[in-house]
Amino acid sequence: MRKFTKNIAPHVNKELGLALKARHRRDTAKEFTHLENAHVLGQESTYQHTKVHCLMLMWGIRQGDFREIFGQVFRIIGAATKTSLGLVPSGNTGGSNISPFATRPISSSHAQAIINAKKTR
Repeated sequence: MRKFTKNIAPHVNKELGLALKARHRRDTAKEFTHLENAHVLGQESTYQHTKVHCLMLMWGIRQGDFREIFGQVFRIIGAATKTSLGLVPSGNTGGSNISPFATRPISSSHAQAIINAKKTR
């Protein structure tokens, strides 16, 4: 799965960069949307999955959102221990506003990026 992690990184990092720009603009809703996009893209990589949940935790701390903080602690543990087993619900956006077990539709652009990242290069 290391190939996937390497191949999906530019897509995840693009979303994380957009999240950071939104944070600098103090647009917390847009920041979290980009973190959710990064989660959808990277959730099949233990590294990317765990990293995005850590960033979501930091977002929750900055907002003083205790639901998000506790939800992310739970999700970080799950991402670190369950991702390599393939226990990730497709399209899940990763926030505490959705069950960590719920699947969601994936946008066509995200789906294509994931498919391309899984191809051997």
